[in-house]
Amino acid sequence: MDRGGAPVRVLVTVATTAMLMATAIPAAKAQLRQLQQQQLQRQQVQTQTQQQTSTSSKNIVQFQMVVSAGASACLPKATANVTIVPGGPVENMTVSVSGLPPATDFDFFVIQVPKAPFGMSWYQGDIETDSNGNGHATFVGRFSIETFVVAPGSAPAPLTFNNQPFPSVSPNPATGPIQMYHLGLWFNSPSDATKAGCAGTVTPFNGEHNAGIQVLNTSNFPDNAGPLIKVQ
Repeated sequence: MDRGGAPVRVLVTVATTAMLMATAIPAAKAQLRQLQQQQLQRQQVQTQTQQQTSTSSKNIVQFQMVVSAGASACLPKATANVTIVPGGPVENMTVSVSGLPPATDFDFFVIQVPKAPFGMSWYQGDIETDSNGNGHATFVGRFSIETFVVAPGSAPAPLTFNNQPFPSVSPNPATGPIQMYHLGLWFNSPSDATKAGCAGTVTPFNGEHNAGIQVLNTSNFPDNAGPLIKVQ
């Protein structure tokens, strides 16, 4: 029986093996094609990333902000380094400040001209200093030769804050497009300014319009050619 049955078992084994191979080979080929496609996609993404990095590196703009005249006596070492990296539809602007009072909040603006009367001003956000008076923040927006404000007409605006002497106002004034290429940094509060030995003047340069004095600006550039104009 054993010898008589052996050939049958061999035939069955050979047939089974052939069926398995017939199934496995197409599957293996399909898996190989999938792996090749994935590798090609990774290479394409890597190439695009390298091209974007190379393009961005060529277009990076770096510059310094300087201490404002009103803060030069109380904060003589205040400074900031700014790096703007084009990112296609937006820019990434990184601001690193130093020489400021420790653990203090400051408000950052894009402005029309670096010193009074400042012109049009656009609130970006806050920069908080650490225990050593250093701070760092990154802002995402349109910070380039195309940065502007426009008000084709007047319209009612919310009267959200009533902090004197700079309450919210309504309606807005109408204006054509106005380019804005300068930057400025203000104490978030007059009390923080007086603690640092600076003047306690109230200004509208924070979210509630009751900020302190300006501490840094880009007056190291001409009024009509602020550093943002370099970002193409």
